[in-house]
Amino acid sequence: MACVIIVEDNSLIRDAVSGYLKLDGYKTLEFGGVSGVLDAVKRETCDLAILDVMLPDGSGFALAKEIRAASDIPLIFLTAKDSESDRILGFELGADDYICKPFSAKELVLRVHALLRRTGKSDGGKSAASGEWQSGNSAVFIDEGRHSVSVDGNPIELTSTEWKILLYLASNAGQVVSREQLLCECLNYFFEGSERTIDTHMANLRSKIGQQWISTVRGFGYRFSGIKADSKK
Repeated sequence: MACVIIVEDNSLIRDAVSGYLKLDGYKTLEFGGVSGVLDAVKRETCDLAILDVMLPDGSGFALAKEIRAASDIPLIFLTAKDSESDRILGFELGADDYICKPFSAKELVLRVHALLRRTGKSDGGKSAASGEWQSGNSAVFIDEGRHSVSVDGNPIELTSTEWKILLYLASNAGQVVSREQLLCECLNYFFEGSERTIDTHMANLRSKIGQQWISTVRGFGYRFSGIKADSKK
């Protein structure tokens, strides 16, 4: 059972986030401010922390810096501070995701789950992306441990960004992933006009693995179209 720290001074939001995570099988440790959080990170076996920025007894940004100095657990900022400079600062401090209020609790849980799978903290460390995927008569094999991808038995060379995008899409197979999510999750930045960057990386990735593996959902984003081979048995 993965453990998630929630640092949020608004009790309604804190209880809602905790409730959704517990329904999905997570253990939570809840805090209304900065006090006690760093001790919990050092003392408990924590897998991820969700941090508000504006807290009654300190700054979530300063807390993130202290956590990052003591631990490499994934960090998600959940905050009303939605300016580009705030998001950039959050990522510079080591955040793995940045979610602005108001937010969807269900989407937050999905992001937590995807992030823990990517970092090997969920499903016993076994990535949902790793394994054989099928689409029509073609097969893609993703080996996260060896950092390798093959299409119909032929090894494919991917750039670091293309690899991250493929892993994220495959980990969320069947779900629509927005360009903004890909930018934040795989490139760790977002600014006006930068969505075109993802389109370029996506075109290069498709040219290497084949067009049929990634479909465009017009107006929303992209979806990995493969089906896990063992799910057909």
